[in-house]
Amino acid sequence: MQRVSRARVTVGGEVAGEIGAGLCVLLGVARSDEASAADRLAAKVARLRVFENDEGRFDRSLLDVHGEALAVSQFTLIADTAKGNRPSFGDAAPPEQAEPLYEAFCEALRGFGADVATGSFGARMEVELANDGPVTIVLEA
Repeated sequence: MQRVSRARVTVGGEVAGEIGAGLCVLLGVARSDEASAADRLAAKVARLRVFENDEGRFDRSLLDVHGEALAVSQFTLIADTAKGNRPSFGDAAPPEQAEPLYEAFCEALRGFGADVATGSFGARMEVELANDGPVTIVLEA
């Protein structure tokens, strides 16, 4: 998850999703992930205080600042690089498992009141973002 001043994802030269200030969430789904993980992660993303208050302290959440979220599926986050020089993606969930969990995450985040833009699941995407801070946080459900 990265705090951004803007972000967008394009597929085949067409903008699939775009946001202003908020969070860009790169979401990897593992074989071991369950539906409840999507809900827990959405709650954490919505409520995690990574935006600054007037004193410059991280004290505001995505919901507090009325920020937007761009959720992009990214199975490469599940890469295993322990052996050799070629990453293994054996722990990444297959598309028929990953896509419903990705969609469940997006819907759960919307359920908290966040505006959520998305990429295109399974497509080759180009993600552009301006990391604000920079602030980048790794979350696990």
